[in-house]
Amino acid sequence: MLCASSSFALLGPASAMTMASTPVSRFVGFGDRTTLRYDLDQRRRCSWNWIEKKKMNPAIRTASASAYPLFLNQLKKDSPRPKNYKEVTKPARQMFAREISKSKDSEISIAKVLLYIAAEDEAFLAFNREKDARYFMKEMEIFLDKSDPSKKDSEDRESVQDQSDLSETDSEELLQLDGKSISEWLSELDAISKEVEAELVSRGIGCHSVQVLEAVNAILFDVRGFERTSITTLEPKYSYLHSVLDCRCGTAFLFSVIYIEVCQRLGVPIVGARVGEDFLIWPKTENPEELFKTTSGQSLFAIVNGRCVDDPGSMASDLTGKSLLDLDIATNRDIIGIALANLIRVHWRRASKPSPGLMLTSPLLNNFCISSDPVLRPQDLRLAIAAAERLMILEPHNLRLRRDFGMMLYYNRQYGEAIQELSICMAFAFDEEDVKVLKLFVEKLHLLRLISSLKSPLGSDRLTVP
Repeated sequence: MLCASSSFALLGPASAMTMASTPVSRFVGFGDRTTLRYDLDQRRRCSWNWIEKKKMNPAIRTASASAYPLFLNQLKKDSPRPKNYKEVTKPARQMFAREISKSKDSEISIAKVLLYIAAEDEAFLAFNREKDARYFMKEMEIFLDKSDPSKKDSEDRESVQDQSDLSETDSEELLQLDGKSISEWLSELDAISKEVEAELVSRGIGCHSVQVLEAVNAILFDVRGFERTSITTLEPKYSYLHSVLDCRCGTAFLFSVIYIEVCQRLGVPIVGARVGEDFLIWPKTENPEELFKTTSGQSLFAIVNGRCVDDPGSMASDLTGKSLLDLDIATNRDIIGIALANLIRVHWRRASKPSPGLMLTSPLLNNFCISSDPVLRPQDLRLAIAAAERLMILEPHNLRLRRDFGMMLYYNRQYGEAIQELSICMAFAFDEEDVKVLKLFVEKLHLLRLISSLKSPLGSDRLTVP
């Protein structure tokens, strides 16, 4: 039923308490409090040194560093520039869709998919950074060189070139993350696997699953100095796989992915399952009780999965070797879905930070004024929408996800698209109360769409009158 508790709660505890007494609390109250585990990386900034250099030398038309670092073809001086962010994110989205569409779940590379996700987000952020910088520099150049007509001609020629279509390619070598291709980041995981193998050889032991995990722990934490972040951190670099491999600090979820990928390369299958708010992993073993044997104050299961195992408030603390056998093992697609749900959750939290207490489903409440204009961070909202779009490719029949996606489109003022998604939810919802709430909201969206078209006749969501 659409009203059931969501598998990826976007609401905080205070918000959930506030909604508990409302008539539609079943519909809008996501019950589980899921840990925020994903964020975007905004480390790169526009260089003031570059701006000063360009102001001193107006002949310089492009930054010394590529504004679209994910695409090697953008490094060429005469390469055309994309007209909108969808052009620079399209290759990564296509590779994501192709990878998750493989017929066998075991053939899907979790690491590749997470890198494609990061590549798409970085492309979007890079496009916005260059767009802002180019507008700024254009204003500066107009101000400094208004009297130079020859320069205007060259700018016109350049602007024509900027309108050209971006050449498409399916080669993942064109995707760049921090100056490395996808294959080079995958090689980082290969390197860790080789170090683990060398550690096993030096100890003179075989590839028993427990011994392999101990060796992985030694390489990650003792040799390479990896660290888990606090579960409440929103620092973006800790939530991208390539950034975790680079800065050696990340979320518990991404550490689970690294364990899975490294052990897979060593021929040791690792399985995982969602337990409450946590995603836990362990090796396939005939004697799971050995994972819970305490050595030096900690069990191997606790070392692999972090502090949640020892937290009395976590469901993971109640697990035993016997209870592991009763858990539903996550598929590769499930793991990717968890990553995307975490991404939606964090980006929504960041987008709604200027409006404390605002929930994704707040407009469905009777006391919410739909004419109000909540302050949201558009870039984070766009990233949340992108994550929802990818998750819908993975779970096209998830009505709760589709409803959340429709609400994000509403916040982004894409009223036509929001009406379409929420109308689909109405058509397939089984609960009459759900249909009633959505129908009332969709009627309001039709009115908002009409008002928006009158205010902005050139908008993309405008109505046409025959």
